[in-house]
Amino acid sequence: MPDARRRVGAAAEALRRARAEPGRERDLLVQALKAALAAWVAWMVAGWWLKAPMAFVAPWVAIVLVESTVYRSIAHGLQQVAAIATGTVVATCVAVVLDSPIAAMGLVLPTVVLLGNWQRLGSQGVYAATGALFVLTGGPVTIATSTARVAEAVFGAVVGIGVNALIRPPVHLRSTRAALEEAAREAREILDGTAERLTADDWDPHGADALHERALRLYRLVRQARTAVDRGRESLRANPRRHSRVVAPPGQDYDDAVTVLDYVAVHITGVTRLMLEACHDDRRKPGPGPRFTEPYAEFLRTSARAVQLYTRIQFDPKGRDERAEQELRDTVENSVRTLDDLRQRLPAAIPTDPEALATYGTLLTQARRLAGQLITH
Repeated sequence: MPDARRRVGAAAEALRRARAEPGRERDLLVQALKAALAAWVAWMVAGWWLKAPMAFVAPWVAIVLVESTVYRSIAHGLQQVAAIATGTVVATCVAVVLDSPIAAMGLVLPTVVLLGNWQRLGSQGVYAATGALFVLTGGPVTIATSTARVAEAVFGAVVGIGVNALIRPPVHLRSTRAALEEAAREAREILDGTAERLTADDWDPHGADALHERALRLYRLVRQARTAVDRGRESLRANPRRHSRVVAPPGQDYDDAVTVLDYVAVHITGVTRLMLEACHDDRRKPGPGPRFTEPYAEFLRTSARAVQLYTRIQFDPKGRDERAEQELRDTVENSVRTLDDLRQRLPAAIPTDPEALATYGTLLTQARRLAGQLITH
């Protein structure tokens, strides 16, 4: 009962958010209503008005083709109709020749399952077997009934694609920006947290492990952001709203942001891994001391500030912010000077441990690349 009440409460909260403001919940609700409308229209025409012999095929195809993007509806619609037609034609030919649905099924199903793996059919290849089963299990097999099935599938695809394209066609740009901002926010927090531990000389294994786990999670967030950028672009393909003034396609700024965040994730993972290894006695390496760690912590704080400025500049709805851009340039230049100073200090900080020297030198190289990416983009 508590679980049921919690789920009901979550569903009610999702409905409230869908009604109150734009967001994922509203998008899902709109797509659900559009899918229901597509199925209703297809059934009313094919089943009620035309009284087609296999009218259920039309609403079935229509409802599954109200996809998350118009482009995906079109691409999957073509593949699905091709798969259904392939399975229907193969099953009809074999059933007519053998005059035995059971014998035909033994020959047809392995064939259409193999055909369904054809790369051009993509994820819709499974419908080749579905189309064949409809033929072989739907009563007497005739060319007329098989033709009607294919025609109804085509009609359902047209309805599903048309409803998705003409009624509030989905555009996934809000989720793209949200994914990038979430990754940037997590990167800033990890950079600040790592800097704080370095300054305080805090090598607690649990804290270091938690930071490293967050760094690995940042990788996943950056991948999700990259996927969101690609999805946002796809949502504008073949979309009537792509020419709207309120819809701005993801430009090079989004790709640049993903690239910078990827470099941030690489650097953060290296730093947190080094801290984690240093917390274990059996793998402890001599540290370079506060002469190195304190300036390096300051570099991490500066990098966190640079990421914050960079995100604000890239996604500022008011346009270019010249003051923020100048502050970002100054911040990155300070970071570069700090890194150059650390590079000169490092050999003297760890004079007797070549392995530690190589480890910290690698971190400095990664940090220099990160600063370079911020300057470039």
